[in-house]
Amino acid sequence: MAEFQLYNTMTKQKEIFKPKEAGKVGMYVCGVTAYDLSHIGHARAYVAFDVLFRYLQHLGYEVKYVRNFTDVDDKIIRRANELGEDPLALSSRYCQEFIDDMVDLQCLPPTHQPRVSEHMDQIRDMIAQIIRNGCAYEVEGDVYFSVDKYPNYCQLSGRKLEDNRAGERVAVDSRKQNPADFALWKAAKPGEPSWDSPWGPGRPGWHIECSAMSAHYLTYSFDIHGGGMDLIFPHHENELAQSCAACSDSNVSYWVHNGFVTANDEKMSKSLGNFFTIREVTKLYHPLALRHFLMGTHYRSPVNYSISQIEIASEAVFYVYQKVDLLSELFVMFLKRAELTTLRFLEVEHGT
Repeated sequence: MAEFQLYNTMTKQKEIFKPKEAGKVGMYVCGVTAYDLSHIGHARAYVAFDVLFRYLQHLGYEVKYVRNFTDVDDKIIRRANELGEDPLALSSRYCQEFIDDMVDLQCLPPTHQPRVSEHMDQIRDMIAQIIRNGCAYEVEGDVYFSVDKYPNYCQLSGRKLEDNRAGERVAVDSRKQNPADFALWKAAKPGEPSWDSPWGPGRPGWHIECSAMSAHYLTYSFDIHGGGMDLIFPHHENELAQSCAACSDSNVSYWVHNGFVTANDEKMSKSLGNFFTIREVTKLYHPLALRHFLMGTHYRSPVNYSISQIEIASEAVFYVYQKVDLLSELFVMFLKRAELTTLRFLEVEHGT
């Protein structure tokens, strides 16, 4: 098969791609948290990995591509409470909206699209294994991962533990053995969806879901783990720690991350309120114009969204369609002339 290179976030360098199993590739890409319509920052990630998925298939690899849905999360619960809706019903609706957006952008469907709510058994089993291995502890129905028990913590991001200031991402919890410890299981609260567990009713923390589902569909050892650069820390860092704590043979060969979409040179995100949904853009422009815009910049570089840039992409796509349409017309004319020539030849041959 043709040789190509991938930039590996773990090693901070380009590496020749070599799959763990000849002719086969396992790829896991972190999906959306389904509480609202997806924005074009999400589209950047999934278009980029769709290109990689297609390229691997083009090279002849049998690719098992897994992209999850987070359908149990704090953001989903808050949004559902605001709307007076069941959290799982809300997330299910937005999962389908996301799928519709991906169809519009002509992204191929992954091999598997698992949802957190459908994989509680795998999540509970992994948490139990991490506890047995001495890397997690239970406090009043909550279960926390102990970063002190995992010496390689922060090897992916290159951060230092002392740089992680307590209270910046999550509220300080005095019950933690280390402020950097993160939740694997959250005890149930009134009005929230919950599932039974050995530690009492509750729901999973954000990071454990991807460790459990990637292991379930791809085993603990697979080729590519992908997502946006904003996931390197804490999400992928915590995933890596959990997976290795659960299984000593856990290994991802290539950690691959795409760059941000910016608006006025500031990262586009829902929390900043400076985002455009995929649907807002595709109502005004052909979905392939958005895909063309997102593919016009190297996948690891930031791309700045602006009306002028999407207009340029739209004109380029229109030009391509125009040429395809012209070529189609010329081909039809060629076929008609060929048919007419054949009929005249037959008339001459038969003397008619």
